[in-house]
Amino acid sequence: MSAATGAGTERPGAPLPWADILLSAVAAVSWASVGMTATAALGLHLLKADAAGSLGPMTAAVVALGAGGSVSPSADVSAFGLKGGEAHTAVEITPLGVSLAGALLLAWFFLRSLRAAGVVIAPSELLARAGTVAALFLAMLAGLAWAGHDVVTVDGGSLGLGGPSGGGGAGLPGLGDLGGLGGLLPDRVGDLVHAKAAVGFSVDTAPTLLGGLGWCVGVLLISLLASRRTPLPPGWDAVHRVVRPAVSALVTVLLVAVAAGLAAAAYATAGDDHPGRVAGAALLGAPNGVWLGVPLGLFVPWDGRATGALAGVLPHPLNQLLGAAPDQPVTVGRLAGLDGRVWLLAVAAGAAMLLAGVLTAVRTPVPGGTGTAGFAGRCALRLGVATALALPFLAWLTDVSVDASLSVLGFDAFGAGLELHGRLGTALLLGAVWGAGAGAAGALLARALGAAGTRMARPARARDHGTVAA
Repeated sequence: MSAATGAGTERPGAPLPWADILLSAVAAVSWASVGMTATAALGLHLLKADAAGSLGPMTAAVVALGAGGSVSPSADVSAFGLKGGEAHTAVEITPLGVSLAGALLLAWFFLRSLRAAGVVIAPSELLARAGTVAALFLAMLAGLAWAGHDVVTVDGGSLGLGGPSGGGGAGLPGLGDLGGLGGLLPDRVGDLVHAKAAVGFSVDTAPTLLGGLGWCVGVLLISLLASRRTPLPPGWDAVHRVVRPAVSALVTVLLVAVAAGLAAAAYATAGDDHPGRVAGAALLGAPNGVWLGVPLGLFVPWDGRATGALAGVLPHPLNQLLGAAPDQPVTVGRLAGLDGRVWLLAVAAGAAMLLAGVLTAVRTPVPGGTGTAGFAGRCALRLGVATALALPFLAWLTDVSVDASLSVLGFDAFGAGLELHGRLGTALLLGAVWGAGAGAAGALLARALGAAGTRMARPARARDHGTVAA
């Protein structure tokens, strides 16, 4: 039937279905909150972080961080010869495992509510649904800001510190044995057995609400652009044909990469002495590592530094590289010079881009009379633009900044720091080049196999032929 008579066509002056809008928004925000909370709580429990403090406030703080919020830590470690005002930590890192869990659930329920609206949706209804979801999400974050504060007590006696004759290594909740760091402990370690350090933290309300608004709007926008079967307002037909195939291809590839990272972590738990710790770290941070590896594998350079004790927590060969030449950029080539297996990262990233190119081609309409070169050019342009925006976004999303001035259990972390920042301008240029190349190669491959345009979404196929399916 024609668009003018299709179900869900915009009717000027028609009242908005506020009951359905509110109920669907409540469902979306509630399930997103449940998913983020469950992921954060399980990850913290597996890391044994709840051995040092209450799991509830810590979970609230991690969920706030995952939603783009901010947490301010403070410390009072005067028992270790350091006044509270002299001890501070500053951590800027997003647990993307928590973010992704909430984003997937929020997007799924939001898109489901839009599909119930019909073939097309009025702009006013689209804004009303998105605005209601954002408002309820901010209300949820306000509750987290109220609940996300606590004092974590590190008890020397509970950590198994028995002095030189106590046997065993020193341990920290969630970190296990300090291993080689034991040599940093002072001779009077026995005096610390009964000492305690109170480390407080609280969610910053205003930055969390502002960051949460940006997070929520970003999730809704990306989901709307990536969902190929969700209705859009009249006049937005080009989004179906031009934008959605490339964006959905990139989102699919990034999600597959995270799934592969989780599978690798599951395999690693089988041979690890602390499988729970590996699983907890994967739940909270698998997307951080995977999405940092994608720009790095596509030759985006990173600027980094690692000083003091925090240099020891980096994986090989990154710790060796930053320790040897902290003023030089981190590149896949320099890492491969220390460990040749790093080249596999570049191979995997290139294969992922080729997959994105093929997916773009099979999801892009092929108008009649279009030659192979013209179709390849279209796919190259569209995926090039999408990747040019996505790669700097990934680099920004996986930034790491940790600075510490703390002395706990004789472990001196004064001047310790860890930073990794991708070069966003270079990421934009390389994203355009990689996207254009992968788009063209994927289009040629899809054409050769006769698969070009075979996976078009129904709205794109219908509009390409001038009709709208009911």
